[in-house]
Amino acid sequence: MDWRSLIMATCISGISVMLPSQIPPAKNSLKQLPAEMSQQKLQQQAAAISLRIRSGGRVVGTGIAIRKQGSQYAVLTNEHVLKAGKAPYQIQTPDNKIYQGLEVKNANFKGNDLAMLHFTSSVEYTTTKLGVQPPKVGDAVFAGGFPFADEGAKDRGFVFKAGKVSHVLEKALEGGYQIGYTNDIEKGMSGGPLLNAGGELVGVNGVHAYPLWGDPYQYKDGTEPAPALREQMSKYSWGIPIATFKELAPTGFEMTNSLQK
Repeated sequence: MDWRSLIMATCISGISVMLPSQIPPAKNSLKQLPAEMSQQKLQQQAAAISLRIRSGGRVVGTGIAIRKQGSQYAVLTNEHVLKAGKAPYQIQTPDNKIYQGLEVKNANFKGNDLAMLHFTSSVEYTTTKLGVQPPKVGDAVFAGGFPFADEGAKDRGFVFKAGKVSHVLEKALEGGYQIGYTNDIEKGMSGGPLLNAGGELVGVNGVHAYPLWGDPYQYKDGTEPAPALREQMSKYSWGIPIATFKELAPTGFEMTNSLQK
């Protein structure tokens, strides 16, 4: 039942008066949220924008098709994905074609674990839509990527995992990680997309739960979280907010429809 069927009018001296509590909100008074998509469509969307990053004949992580300009595609990933290999890089698209991937040299993400590649193709590939509203604790989120196959095991291809936001830190961890979520991301899914329920990119995967080495749970300012919070942090996957990318994206990569500053 919509608001029109709930309107009650009171006649006073022949004049119809709409009760204030029943006046519908103005169209522009509320921020428009993206319409929720079915999980099947979300998985299709995530798979369409996810790319394998290759180096030395092996997959080193996942990337996200950010935008297309002419025949040039920009790809967002983690810096640690590129450091896991070395140039020349290759990008494997959803149709299993492989292109030479060149690092975007003028990208300066100021210590955040982000990097960009670009490749050239005449094929029309899907690019992502960047989220405008930051995720909140309790929001449904969906992570995608290409987990590494164990030795002798079959490559599982693209993997899609549903979950919810568990933490949004007021200040970022080292590498810019700020969003904690229950989705069980795996090695190889680093650099992959974290989508909201409307299919918009709200984060970049990068840290899985219970890491076996390293210490990702330190703030960028050098301080450390309280022990109880640190223990909670270790149980979740972590991503970099897309707002960080939007703030630091190099000149020339702004797109009216996909990159809103």
